[in-house]
Amino acid sequence: ALDVEQIGSVYEGIMGYHVRPMGGRCIGVRSKPQGAKKQLTTAIDLDELLALDGGQRKKWLEDQAQTSLPTQAARALKTASSEADVLEALASRIDTALFPGPQPAGSLVFQPTEERRSSGSHYTPRSLTRPIVKEALRPWLERCDGKPTAAQILELKICDPAMGSGAFLVETCRYLAELLEQAWIREGLPPALQPGGGAHGEETLIYARRLIAQSCLYGVDKNPFAVNLAKLSLWLVTLSKDAPFTFVDHALKCGDSLVGYGDTEISDFFSEVQLTFLDEQLKVLPKLSTTRQTTFGMDSRDDATDRQKRQELAHQEEDAKPLKLVGDLMVAAFFNSRKPKERKEKARVYAAMAGDAFRDEGLDEAVQQLLNRLKDDEHGITPFHWQLEFPEVFSKERSGFDAFVGNPPFAGKNTIARGSPAAILDWFKHIHEDSHGNADLAAHFFRRCFDLLRPDGSLGLVATNTIAQGDTRSTGLRWICTHGGTITAARKRTKWPGVAAVVVSVVHLLKGVYAGKKWLDGQPVEKITAFLFVNGGHDDPKPLVVNAGKSFVGSTVFGLGFTFNDSSDASDETSGTPSLIKTMERLIAEAPRNQDVIFPLIGSEEVNNSPTHAYHRYVINFGRRKEEECRQQWPELMKIVEQKVKPGRVGLPPKNAWNKQVAAKWWLFGADRKELALAIDGCERVLVCPGGSTATKHFSFAFLSPNQVYLNTLCVFSLSTYYLFALLTSRLHDDWSRFNCATLGDGLRYNSSACFETFPFPVALLDHLNGNREAAIQRQALESTGKSYYQFRAALMVENNEGLTKTYNRFHDPEETNSQTIELRRLHGEMDQAVLNAYGWNDVPTTCGFGLDYLDVNEDAQLTDELQDRIDTGSLFFRNAEDAVAFQVQLKAHGAISAKKKLPWRYRWPDAVRDDVLARLLALNAERYAEEVAQGLQSNKKKSGEARGKPGRRRGRPPKTPQSSRIGSLDLR
Repeated sequence: ALDVEQIGSVYEGIMGYHVRPMGGRCIGVRSKPQGAKKQLTTAIDLDELLALDGGQRKKWLEDQAQTSLPTQAARALKTASSEADVLEALASRIDTALFPGPQPAGSLVFQPTEERRSSGSHYTPRSLTRPIVKEALRPWLERCDGKPTAAQILELKICDPAMGSGAFLVETCRYLAELLEQAWIREGLPPALQPGGGAHGEETLIYARRLIAQSCLYGVDKNPFAVNLAKLSLWLVTLSKDAPFTFVDHALKCGDSLVGYGDTEISDFFSEVQLTFLDEQLKVLPKLSTTRQTTFGMDSRDDATDRQKRQELAHQEEDAKPLKLVGDLMVAAFFNSRKPKERKEKARVYAAMAGDAFRDEGLDEAVQQLLNRLKDDEHGITPFHWQLEFPEVFSKERSGFDAFVGNPPFAGKNTIARGSPAAILDWFKHIHEDSHGNADLAAHFFRRCFDLLRPDGSLGLVATNTIAQGDTRSTGLRWICTHGGTITAARKRTKWPGVAAVVVSVVHLLKGVYAGKKWLDGQPVEKITAFLFVNGGHDDPKPLVVNAGKSFVGSTVFGLGFTFNDSSDASDETSGTPSLIKTMERLIAEAPRNQDVIFPLIGSEEVNNSPTHAYHRYVINFGRRKEEECRQQWPELMKIVEQKVKPGRVGLPPKNAWNKQVAAKWWLFGADRKELALAIDGCERVLVCPGGSTATKHFSFAFLSPNQVYLNTLCVFSLSTYYLFALLTSRLHDDWSRFNCATLGDGLRYNSSACFETFPFPVALLDHLNGNREAAIQRQALESTGKSYYQFRAALMVENNEGLTKTYNRFHDPEETNSQTIELRRLHGEMDQAVLNAYGWNDVPTTCGFGLDYLDVNEDAQLTDELQDRIDTGSLFFRNAEDAVAFQVQLKAHGAISAKKKLPWRYRWPDAVRDDVLARLLALNAERYAEEVAQGLQSNKKKSGEARGKPGRRRGRPPKTPQSSRIGSLDLR
């Protein structure tokens, strides 16, 4: 027999499957979508696969079944010329237990849908639901001094917005019933349990559960099968031998929790389009609220009472039908249109149709067709209008739920888009002010639940760790925390109990101010921010005026014909290609003035790969000169540009101002970087970092000569001192940059506005402190350690004939134990300590180890329980190189990674240290920004939630020692 909670495993096992006939012969291939507990088998059409061109088969297989192939198998599939060849190539992926051989065309298969393959839904065990329910109700329980009365308990309204099989509702029922039983012990049993009462002889706890289920619990799910399972779960946990099944039809309903309108929105729309025929319908809601509370809250002790409830529910559904109809049509108008104006107009038309439909059968049929299209399409939606479905919860006296608990589906932007109507992201931005289309689904569940809470209501929801990151955090927790919400407890990383290879975050919020004790990862704290830090603000870090005008992106060269190099594609004759170096040398020899407009060209390639950051390319740069002057002064160079660049530039379609500009000024190589030129004028050297338009593996800084053209693959800083090099190379700035930067594939993109302009430098570098002796000592310490590190690294690169990328690959590799790499690590730690001292953060431990920020393993690997648990829990940091290497060896031995693969190790601080420093920097940024606003230095035009970058993956703890903040500008001397 199944325990009540295990009903969820039944739901999870069959959710998202459908039966479909296969057009051709079929085989079953296995896959394991990210976050799934176990492998899925998807039937694929073997005949269709065979008919494809070899080069298309791998992608087709990935699209059809989300299965990836090892390199050798993918190669064999590409060259397969027969059915036998294809079956052999796919042998490691074919599920022979379900498909012992190709099945005939027309076979019926039990096929996982896109929802099944991409679903982040997981059966929720009691070991997870119990603590979440208790914590969600802790603020309410504290307001009741820990001893709520029976009346206070039975007044509660608690909802799961994506209830699945009802695991959270079952646990809430159990927990509240225990509290109710304790209240009866203090107050005396209710009349129904006393002699002569209708429930006399009933087990007290069971009767308490029945009352809780009928009075307090609500749930919504868009899957009708889930709704029925949730009802079954509550029937079982409230089962009485002397009474009918607990009546919960009024409270457990089918619909999309995130799609629907409130009664106020519908009412406002009525007024706008003058739908007077529905004025009376709005008056029905208060009546329904009172009737539902009295009718459905009492226990059904016999079949007659149960029938009475069903009849009353049917009457109420009929009374609310006109309101729901208009709400549904408003939703249909939104999803059937593309632009706001079109949506508004279509809503007017649909609403008018609804008014006439009650009198005209023909129009009624047309309205039903609109609704069928909305609900029955491939990605159909069943709108759910909360105030219309649960009017008793949103009465004037209550104005919302007391609590939400649950485990909403895990889905990122791409998964949402694949499994939903085309306009779903627009809908989310429509209903949730200041939200972002890139946010995960969890952010919208947090927002929806927060909106539906009554004042001082609370919620406890399961999410992935992205809930505190990037656009998801900005859309969800940031908005909530800056609009009256308080995070009361959170766990940033919790392993899913049982067998699911999933790690989640759990966040608890209260709608209002909460002065009680807060808990982060099991520790008492004073504050929890939207980043799940214990200090700082909720918003993204802001750009600081003090950092302005010192960082720039290099230039974009629009046309290889401007350049000279000796690459294989260089040619003096071919348009759109570089010219040869010897041609440049000849032109300079013949006319030395040509050297005035030919500059070395350098980008991330040279900075990352050359031991000396040596350039090997040149570019013709006429600056901002006019065409006539260029022809007179440098005719041979203009001839090259006219031949190799002009045809492509003038041929650009005039579809925007930029195309028109580069076509009109075809002799100028690209975007003008006047600000950069002015900033570095007179500098002996400048600091650069690969970034801008390209991705890099490591954030690494180097000094270059200023008399060069820097490509847009570099960020350029008008900084020339070793102490600023030390600060930007330190782990503080590296972690800050990773936290704020954008990504491109597996690479990182250093962005000046997000990484540099927001970075709060220590006060020792502010110019008006130059006379401060202590600040001077700190600057000198940074200068010394930065110089030692830079010179040692430069000599090491020359000795090994390796650039920055290979040097830092060695730096982060635990298998690299040579004395030079160890010394570079030591010098880096010394530099970090000097930087921390400049902030006054001497309490931060600087001992490093080897960590993995992510790990991709072969889905077919059979790992030991210890290895699997380490991966599942994200315990991927090792204090010493030996342990890191041993872990890597074990992964290779079990086939989790290839024998030649190097893991993406980083020699870094432990997570807790890194997060602590990040939190301090965030708090310091907020403090500096507030001071600049107070002094009128900030225009403050941006919205509080607008991000300058995309915060990265890791989060952390707060500062223990505040860094004093002064306004000035960076001392660049």
